[in-house]
Amino acid sequence: MTIIDSQVHAYEANTPKRPWHNVPNWPDHVTGDEMVAAMDKVGVDGAIFISAFSMYRYDASYAVEVQRAHPGRFGIVKPVDPDDPGVDDVIAEWKRTPGAVGIRIMLTKEPGRDRAPTDPGLARILRAAVKHDLPVNILCWGNVDVGTALIDRHPDTRFIIDHLAILQPRTPPAPPQPWAELPKVLNLAKRKNAVIKVSGACTLSREPYPFPDIWDPLARVFDAWGFDRCLWGTDWTRAYAVVNYEHAVAPFLKTDRLSDSERAILMGGACAKAYRWSPKKG
Repeated sequence: MTIIDSQVHAYEANTPKRPWHNVPNWPDHVTGDEMVAAMDKVGVDGAIFISAFSMYRYDASYAVEVQRAHPGRFGIVKPVDPDDPGVDDVIAEWKRTPGAVGIRIMLTKEPGRDRAPTDPGLARILRAAVKHDLPVNILCWGNVDVGTALIDRHPDTRFIIDHLAILQPRTPPAPPQPWAELPKVLNLAKRKNAVIKVSGACTLSREPYPFPDIWDPLARVFDAWGFDRCLWGTDWTRAYAVVNYEHAVAPFLKTDRLSDSERAILMGGACAKAYRWSPKKG
């Protein structure tokens, strides 16, 4: 079984060479080399490396560096700017970048990200994504109705929905009703131009490792979306303060709630299909 983590963030220490825009509650550094070591320790073959917007904004140069150093281990995704009138050229250049497998937009209720589904900048990005044949990662947690409307307006765009479209805690504990938005997520499954990342799920648990309370709600996700449209991931290092990397991987490897064939699709096959990318170790 080839295991692909659908969402990781690696980054350098905060230095004048590549300063952080914000300082999140993450480790001081998790470099590409350190990320590969963590993956090797638990048997993860490859990962989709999402350039960390909180630190680097629209600059994905560190992701490019890491992919160059570990070309068989990472597909890379770049956030793109809806306020950039030249974003079509940015996406065209990204498509030519070795290892590039997708782009990302943020559509949450935070200032600067709270846009209407009719926003012309978003439309410009989504047209370019179709033109250059790249899937669009969309973060719309806490804002699922707007995310759904955007997906409906762009049926030719391939969307990859981040983090179950459910707002996840950066520190424990999980909220009292962590799965309150689940009905909206299940309804979203009707959109055939979308797949969903089952990433960061362990952070929604209100029980200690191995987080047994995640499996009933996840079973509803799997039933609605189908395993071939569900992409397991850890969201390491965003999830750092809640769960370590090994504990984000092991529950999915060890659970008896998945058959071997379901596990193979969830933990790698669906991701390879959605991103049209597979790792090559060695």
